[in-house]
Amino acid sequence: MIEELVHIKADSAVLEGALSLPEETEAVVIFAHGSGSSRHSRRNQFVANVLREAGIGTLLFDLLTEAEDTVYENRFDIPLITGRLIASTRWLKKKPQTERFRTKELNMGYFGASTGAAAAIAAAAELTAEIGAVVSRGGRPDLAMESLGSLRAPTLLIVGGRDESVLELNQQAYE
Repeated sequence: MIEELVHIKADSAVLEGALSLPEETEAVVIFAHGSGSSRHSRRNQFVANVLREAGIGTLLFDLLTEAEDTVYENRFDIPLITGRLIASTRWLKKKPQTERFRTKELNMGYFGASTGAAAAIAAAAELTAEIGAVVSRGGRPDLAMESLGSLRAPTLLIVGGRDESVLELNQQAYE
């Protein structure tokens, strides 16, 4: 397994993350955390561990720098965090450790939570041919409504049954 701390250049920012690639993997899931969270989210770490045990690579990274995260509005700036997710996807495809995937198709997917799910939807809609699937956990697809019509990747919306407000937002997006 290749495991390393990484620094991803996105515009003028340098984003910190953790890349894990099992030796025989043919897929990588890029995580987009929610507002007020980070790559250290226990929930996302749990999901990432399960994926790695199944032989799937993971990239968990911070969508904002520490300084940017102190500005509350940045956490809900969907175009900003979408751009960061797209930059991380392009960075991953150019990484020397993913060289072996360039001769065959590397399946890439997004796992987004809260506002990160909105960014995952918007990024997948823009990178239509590159993203094979999107999973939204407690996501806010309502913040990416304009991208839903362009989204071609199979998408799974997961919401807790008692989270009535987010459940309603997901139902509206589904319709």
